Amino acid sequence: MAARRITIVTGAAQAIGRAIALRLARDGLAVAISDLSSKRSALEDVAKDIQDSGGHTMTVEANVDDLATTVVDKLGGLDVYVSPTSLYPLPNITPVSMAEFDNIQSVNTRGLLMCYTAATRIMIEQKRGGRIIGASSVSGKKGFAGTGAYSASKFAVRALTQAAACELGYYSITVNAYATGVIDTPLGKEFVLGYCFQLDDTSQIQYQLTSCSRSFTAQSALGRMGHPDDIANIVSFLASKDSGHITGQTIAVDGGLWFD
Repeated sequence: MAARRITIVTGAAQAIGRAIALRLARDGLAVAISDLSSKRSALEDVAKDIQDSGGHTMTVEANVDDLATTVVDKLGGLDVYVSPTSLYPLPNITPVSMAEFDNIQSVNTRGLLMCYTAATRIMIEQKRGGRIIGASSVSGKKGFAGTGAYSASKFAVRALTQAAACELGYYSITVNAYATGVIDTPLGKEFVLGYCFQLDDTSQIQYQLTSCSRSFTAQSALGRMGHPDDIANIVSFLASKDSGHITGQTIAVDGGLWFD
């Protein structure tokens, strides 16, 4: 029997990260999951769901620099690294502050670069190739009103993914990203609200969200919001051996909202 492949999924306590962790566990990978300490309870719930379905998992509390090393020490290697973490603050009426801009770049761009770097170091040392998968967005392919800081961070993800793919192909390491459209998650709902309007009266937020979501998704070919499982499906493929000749790509999973 072939050895079980090993993956890290960051941001795994909820939404897209959770769906990815559950899917990769069903695919037969040993899944090391991590998230903020404030989400420890939710992360433990994900681990229990994986174990209850017969999967192999462990939770890891470590910073990015130590995460990959800890997983290798405990599980014996690293084959796939998935970093779904993203931040999208709802814009105010006033322009985004430099502090807000820096925070978005720190999470979405710098954080992803740190994950790519940590995975690269381990995978090169192992000399057995690997898969690195990051999180971009349709806003990383086209700028939208009200998304400037977020778009900048997600365009940067595409650039980092392409550069890393060029550098790591020699080692049989592929680097790709997925680009989400409007996904039915808390972050996706923030995106819809930020794109459509600025809220003054938060008492109307649920009504406005429903109305605006319908308006926004009507622009896509499929006419619906995506589901976290839609993202998990493409990650499953990119993590598999069948994707071995695909690298440097940012693949849109947006229901036909934006075409390259």
